[in-house]
Amino acid sequence: MTAVLLALLGVLGLAVGSFLNVVIHRVPAGLSVVRPASACPACGKPVRPRDNVPVLSWLVLRGRCRDCGEPISVRYLVVELVTAAAFVGVGLRFLVLEDAPGALPAFAYLAAIGVALAAIDLDVHRLPNAIVLPSYPVLAVLLAVACWAGDDWSAGLRAVIGGVGLYALYFLLVVVKPGGMGFGDVKLAGLLGAALAWCGWGTLAVGAFGAFLVGGVYAVVLVLAGRAGKGSRIPFGPWMIAGAALGVAVGEPLWRAYLDLLV
Repeated sequence: MTAVLLALLGVLGLAVGSFLNVVIHRVPAGLSVVRPASACPACGKPVRPRDNVPVLSWLVLRGRCRDCGEPISVRYLVVELVTAAAFVGVGLRFLVLEDAPGALPAFAYLAAIGVALAAIDLDVHRLPNAIVLPSYPVLAVLLAVACWAGDDWSAGLRAVIGGVGLYALYFLLVVVKPGGMGFGDVKLAGLLGAALAWCGWGTLAVGAFGAFLVGGVYAVVLVLAGRAGKGSRIPFGPWMIAGAALGVAVGEPLWRAYLDLLV
């Protein structure tokens, strides 16, 4: 039964990833994600239903528009696959490693917006309020449902403290070093802090530190490759999300292992 649920989560992730491609393209431009229907950006011809099947359509068309033959970015394929993998990962975390099915909706939602925000930040160096701000009440409701399902309201209190705490940390960093981060990162930090702390303090610690570790490594690689310099602006949102994913996946065991080294 668990294998079936994970497979279904993967299929759902592919479908959600297909929609996220629309979100990634349209939200930064201030366009509706509902209308008009998807069309080729080169020739403007509407995408046929049979060409809108996640992954398979891109492979069948060999990454090209059926009408004009213009290349379709491989990012569409990557977004769908990454979203599917994220949904399966959430299933493994809350169905296999921990019996907490009530947390699935909250963390699947977080995974979905995380994929969208990471791609948008890499593209335009922004974390749109249109995605981040509505996610506060949505995630609050979903985490409350998870608390009710698991009969653990202390996790909800941790979420509030973690969200406020990580928001305050990023706000302080922006004030102390203007230009190093944007307020979009601050707003995202509140969301991630709440979700990470819901899982546990170790998850929060590893997720928060992991963002700076992964982001720092990426920045060093860019500098060594000559693709960034002292004044370069490097989006930090994707690495905040990567750090959060690391925290949710292995935060608690890593944190316990670290504490064991101290005693």
